[in-house]
Amino acid sequence: MNTVVSAPIGPIRWKHSVAWLVLLAPLFFLSYGWTNQLAASRGVSESIVFGWERVIPFLPWTIVPYWSIDLFYGLSFLACRTPREVNHHGLRLLTAQLVSVTCFVLFPLRFSGEKPVADGLFGTLFDALAGFDLPYNQAPSLHISLLVIIWWVLVRRASPGRRIVWHLWAALVAASVLTTWQHHFFDLPTGVLAGLLCLWLWPDRGTPPLLRRSHGEVTRPRLTLGYFAGAMFCLLIAMQGGWTMFAAWPAAALALVAVNYAWAGVGGFQKHDGRQSVAVRWLMAPYRLGAWINSRLWTRRKPVPDQVTDTVWLGRLPTPAELARQRFDAVVDVTAEFDTPRGAARSHSVPMLDLAVPSLATLRHAASTLDSAVASGGRVLVCCALGYSRSALTVAAWLLQSGRCASVDAAIARIKAARPQVVFSGAHLTLLKDLSDAR
Repeated sequence: MNTVVSAPIGPIRWKHSVAWLVLLAPLFFLSYGWTNQLAASRGVSESIVFGWERVIPFLPWTIVPYWSIDLFYGLSFLACRTPREVNHHGLRLLTAQLVSVTCFVLFPLRFSGEKPVADGLFGTLFDALAGFDLPYNQAPSLHISLLVIIWWVLVRRASPGRRIVWHLWAALVAASVLTTWQHHFFDLPTGVLAGLLCLWLWPDRGTPPLLRRSHGEVTRPRLTLGYFAGAMFCLLIAMQGGWTMFAAWPAAALALVAVNYAWAGVGGFQKHDGRQSVAVRWLMAPYRLGAWINSRLWTRRKPVPDQVTDTVWLGRLPTPAELARQRFDAVVDVTAEFDTPRGAARSHSVPMLDLAVPSLATLRHAASTLDSAVASGGRVLVCCALGYSRSALTVAAWLLQSGRCASVDAAIARIKAARPQVVFSGAHLTLLKDLSDAR
């Protein structure tokens, strides 16, 4: 889970929040009701249900936490204290509605069970729900998508002592969609996926990825197509049914990586201060795991960094344990796909896409960051996934920019003498030459 940092407290944007609610409330009821009626008129009978779901009990009292999300839907805007926070929260809720409604129309499903009769107060709440909610609008669960969005804005604002309350509330609401017999299990992870996608599209920090064109980065069409093909392959597996449906997770992860390489650039990985956003950490978890395993396999015979100068080492991204053993005082991490490891007194992050050429401005920034780290004293590790390309390029740029090497050839020769496995492509050499000429 991403480390939660409480946002600064500011004035509540009452008018701004109410304006969003005036838009969202009628849109929710109109679109949700329309898709329910549309599914009923089509006579939809398809369901996605696992056999083990027969053991899920019907717990009438859980209708209370189920309904509670309606209250917190409106109150969640009170946790937004800046125009950006209000707008992005509203846009997330709106996007979740649009994504879910689209799926309900294109892939309509029905809840297959017959709900037992409840009485008393709980029965009254079930009757109120039945007056509006037909047994359709299943996957992705809009209830869960909205829960993810509301939970995050409440947790992000809450003090450390109160976060556990919101975690428990979210868990209870998530369980209630099953114990009130409103949804089948498949609807939950797809709802989480949709909710996290909304958090990614409208992030807490940085420009929204689809509104941002990678600045100065050289795109890699082959990598884009490769990741897209991998996404399609996983999607085909998911379409076989059963537990293979959860291959939709790596499919989504690879599709987002493809978007990053084709359009959003490093901004799509949403890495700030060495940490990725909660949406990236979960949405791209299958890709991150695969990339980590790949990095360990490629460097299994070369796990230890190599010394390039008296104070600068070059190597792969270390684990916190490795960093503690190696006793580095500072880390300059140039990966976009991983979090910066903790353990050094000073950590610096200049994200770059793997197997892509950064912009000249990014490379200059990386070199300047390394220069500052060196000036602060101690042992400095420059790292990327393997320690063979992005990090080597950064050290070469620093050697040139700081005047420690007079030419590109001299800088590369010095690095290769320390770490022969490094790779400099023709595009890297051109970029380094541009940097050298601009000194």
